[in-house]
Amino acid sequence: MLLIDFEQTKEKAEAGHAGAQYNLGVMYDSGIGVSEDPAEAAHWYQRAADQGDKEAQSNLGVLFDTGRGVPQDFTKAVQWYQLAAEQGHAQAQHNLAIMFNNGLGVRQNEAEAARWFHKAAEHGIREAQGNLGCLYAGGRGVSKNFDEALKWYLKAASGGLAQAQYNLGVMYAKGFGVPVDYIEAYKWFSLAASQRYSQAVNVLYLFTQAMPPAQIEEARERVRQATEM
Repeated sequence: MLLIDFEQTKEKAEAGHAGAQYNLGVMYDSGIGVSEDPAEAAHWYQRAADQGDKEAQSNLGVLFDTGRGVPQDFTKAVQWYQLAAEQGHAQAQHNLAIMFNNGLGVRQNEAEAARWFHKAAEHGIREAQGNLGCLYAGGRGVSKNFDEALKWYLKAASGGLAQAQYNLGVMYAKGFGVPVDYIEAYKWFSLAASQRYSQAVNVLYLFTQAMPPAQIEEARERVRQATEM
């Protein structure tokens, strides 16, 4: 494990080195090599962010978003997320999409939310993939498209996101964009339930009561195959 020396990092940060300023912010943020101090973390993130460091910009956005180490300010959170997102920072792109989707610090704009979710999803952020699937399934910010919803749910679900696994189960159970397939629905509900996703747990119980034993066994075999991949 690579250990970063606190005193050397602080010396470089005070001399104006953006990377060191970011690293020092992380150290204060996480209590690595120094007592945890979110306010001091915000100070050093700010100095690095002012020099264009996208990691620092993203982390500073999180602090303003959550009110950790600084007064909570959604408008400032959006500003810093946007700067990092425009530099290609995937998590900042997802966080910015959330702000647009929920109207936090910015006027609610589902089309803009979809645009940023898509960018983050393309970078592999599974929560963005799941959220983008929801937008396509509901026709929010984009034209309703079950094929696209299925595509993004599947990416997120394959990455282990329980909500996306549940949503895939719903699509197969109700035939949204795919033929109705209770065995496949059971598989995805089961995978989500294994992560204690409450809605999936409840639906899985109902499926277990209603499905023939042979179908349940086939569904469980699909679950076994999925978990072995």
